[in-house]
Amino acid sequence: MSNKVFTYLGFAQRAGKLVSGDSGGEAVFKKGKAKMVIVAEDAPERTKDNFSFKAKEKDIPFRVFGTKMELGRFIGKSPRSVLVITDQQFADTILRVFNDKFNGDEL
Repeated sequence: MSNKVFTYLGFAQRAGKLVSGDSGGEAVFKKGKAKMVIVAEDAPERTKDNFSFKAKEKDIPFRVFGTKMELGRFIGKSPRSVLVITDQQFADTILRVFNDKFNGDEL
């Protein structure tokens, strides 16, 4: 599952449909363009809580996944704590991978 998620994150980055970093993520929320949020497992608790709250408030899917190093590497950047997907199709696809794994189906 993780390889598929990382692959789709890379596609979203190359398509310009992903914003990374705390400040970039905050800006996307303010503009109302966030479709899904992924926060690294090793991100500070304050960051997790902040983005979890924002996502819940706007009814946007939120997942804790991967490490900062992994998230950054797969989008071609330095380590990142926060990734915000701005495209509904990418968000739906990534969410489907998460849900299929959670339900026991391996893609």
